[in-house]
Amino acid sequence: MPIKKELIDILACPKCKGDIVLNEKKDGLICHKCSLVYEIREGIPIMLIDEAKPLYHP
Repeated sequence: MPIKKELIDILACPKCKGDIVLNEKKDGLICHKCSLVYEIREGIPIMLIDEAKPLYHP
């Protein structure tokens, strides 16, 4: 189930309150300010800081 653009527009990163964008695979929301990815499971964004993954892997 795809996530609606209207929902993405009102969501903010729970860590920095910055803007988020949908990633290319459409399975995560990215905060470029924090370099975190919040997974989308079954159309539901998991906006928990502890479950976020780093955007860049060293």
